[in-house]
Amino acid sequence: MPSRNYRDLIVWQKAMDLVENVYRASRAFPKDELYGLTSQIRRAAVSVPSNIAEGQGRGGDPEMVRFLRIAHGSLREVETQILIAQRLGYLDPEKTQKLIAIRGGRTHLEWSDPLQSRTPRLVLPSAYCLPPTS
Repeated sequence: MPSRNYRDLIVWQKAMDLVENVYRASRAFPKDELYGLTSQIRRAAVSVPSNIAEGQGRGGDPEMVRFLRIAHGSLREVETQILIAQRLGYLDPEKTQKLIAIRGGRTHLEWSDPLQSRTPRLVLPSAYCLPPTS
């Protein structure tokens, strides 16, 4: 039976983890970036779970697909901004790796074209597909 609550979606839960990690990491950015890169990366990160929730709440595959595509775009935006932060010396390579969770060159919230299957989804490695532990 499909999930009726966006909070049950593992991809939403992982996107929320991403938001927390981006906020924690960006606290160390220079104060002069508060209204620049810090604000932009945080807004993009918040957009990922927000769009997943909105798409699920709208009901129907076409709307879910639309909002998953928006979430995917925001995810790529976050990834790019993380790499920019590393280039500027705000993040070390290890922290960058952890934030974008590179697995064979792919980010942990890898996109699968929802038009290829009946159920729209973002594909996660098996470790991310386990239900959360209490």
